[in-house]
Amino acid sequence: MTEPAADRFPRASFVVGSIVDYAGVARAKAVPRTRLDAFATAGMGASPSWNVFCADDQLAFTPEISVVGDLRLRIDESNLRDVGDGVVWAPADVFDQHGARSPLCTRGILERAIGALAADGIVARVGHELEFVLVGATPPGPWSAYGLGSVLERAGFAGDLLAAAHTAGLEIEQLHAEYGPDQFEISLAPRDPLGAADDVALARLLVSRVARAHGLRASFSPVPFAGGAGNGAHQHLSLVRDGVPVLSGGPGVHGLHHDGEAAIGGILHHLPDVMGVLAASALSGLRLQPGMWSGAHCCWGLENREAAVRLCAATAGNPHGASIEVKPIDPSANPYLSSAVILGMALDGIRRRLPLAEDVPMNPAELSDEARARAQVTLLPTDVPEMLARLQACAVARDVLGDAAIGALVSVRSAEHTAYAEKEPAEVAERLRFAWSA
Repeated sequence: MTEPAADRFPRASFVVGSIVDYAGVARAKAVPRTRLDAFATAGMGASPSWNVFCADDQLAFTPEISVVGDLRLRIDESNLRDVGDGVVWAPADVFDQHGARSPLCTRGILERAIGALAADGIVARVGHELEFVLVGATPPGPWSAYGLGSVLERAGFAGDLLAAAHTAGLEIEQLHAEYGPDQFEISLAPRDPLGAADDVALARLLVSRVARAHGLRASFSPVPFAGGAGNGAHQHLSLVRDGVPVLSGGPGVHGLHHDGEAAIGGILHHLPDVMGVLAASALSGLRLQPGMWSGAHCCWGLENREAAVRLCAATAGNPHGASIEVKPIDPSANPYLSSAVILGMALDGIRRRLPLAEDVPMNPAELSDEARARAQVTLLPTDVPEMLARLQACAVARDVLGDAAIGALVSVRSAEHTAYAEKEPAEVAERLRFAWSA
């Protein structure tokens, strides 16, 4: 039996439950600790408009989502985490007033995707990598990409973040200085896909809170500063079918089993059609370019960081075993929806035995026309209207996400595109710099 929250968190003064909306923004309700039971049973009221907020808080109403109606945010006490200063947090699920799960609940969508894998005897594990930029009143000192001095420049922040993560039960496996000035990346431990997506929400919360305690702000924007380094939200995926890892120990190329080849084939086959889920903010296209390690080329390769899908082989240097890294995702994506469509694409590939093109052993931009054709290399779309049209026409995405979720997502991203398409990148970057912070 789970220990009562009053005993687990004796110093807590209030409880926060949050969702990630269709713009990728965290939105929350808070109650006194004395109302925890109500938060976990009846839930807290929320307008249906929460599903159509844009990153800048404009509303993108649809015929189905308007000012009329009400929803309930409900948390599970077993998911509560201590995030400091007397606050405990948990991810929230979205229900209607009668207690039924809303079709717009993104945690519920991911749970369905996990269940579809389980029906085929497949278990997935997911690990997320999160990049962010620290913004302060004064610029950082001299910066070297991945530099020792760079990470030690923010040693106080890094130490406090790791301590906060330990208290909250968040396992950060790695932290390092990234390419851009005051840019960092944290790698979260792999776990079940739903728990891993919850960890993304928790990690952004903790990074943002610790940054503020140090007089800084953390930006999870895809492009915090126009012309600067972009932030990714890469997702690692491993699959086991009937107890056998499908990405290693097999007869295929680089040790892939047939299911592993088909899973990668499915992801690559559908990836151009689901970019409306993975990277469709008003800033995403600035990041998703060749030469930025963003996976702009739709192809795969062993340890190829310019490919959209990077195979990380099972070696002595990879204690978690083989995985694939899906690189085009950025922090504007809802982590529950991005995980759900990746699982759905992989499962469709396995079920249909979709073929896997040749792997790319070099920078895809340097391939000859003949090699590009053999490996079926294309550039992923960056035009938002094209992304959204392809998403609406994608049967796999519609099956995984449902009509209601696709409708909300298309409405939100369309409104954002209309608002910012004619503005200068610097203006858009400034306006949305902290939209995805907690």
